[in-house]
Amino acid sequence: MAAKPQKTIVEKLLDQKKIPHSSYEYGDGSGEFMDGKEVADAIGKPYEQVFKTLVCVGPKGNCVFVVPVEKELDLKKAAKASGQKSVEMIPVKDITKITGYIKGGCSPIGMKKMFPTYIDSTAQDFDTIIFSAGKIGRQVEMSVNDLLPLIKGQLAELTREG
Repeated sequence: MAAKPQKTIVEKLLDQKKIPHSSYEYGDGSGEFMDGKEVADAIGKPYEQVFKTLVCVGPKGNCVFVVPVEKELDLKKAAKASGQKSVEMIPVKDITKITGYIKGGCSPIGMKKMFPTYIDSTAQDFDTIIFSAGKIGRQVEMSVNDLLPLIKGQLAELTREG
């Protein structure tokens, strides 16, 4: 019998706060990056329900955007949502230093510091959404209504049309 995988910081935090969630494992355990669509395919979930966590920086500092894996973040909409003149993606080399996570394993829950966080409004179309559990190879599924107060997040239109 295979050993049960060790829970991530995200899963432990959700357990501690007694927030209902499910976890998914994918990949071969190598920790190799997969893009969001590959992750959705690996866990058998629709692209619209699987979200990626993107970290940006603007004149007022860092902010986090959670958008469906098949969509692209609209930087103008992201800036507007975060009340900034403009935002840009942080360099990949800075992800770990800023968030404590690595590319492909970045979660809106449990970052080194709590940044203003915005979730694409399409998340409301689902009872639950799926996003990184804080480690490549692990995803967590939970209600947006439970996620928003946990991360002090807000819903906003964040993606490009078409």
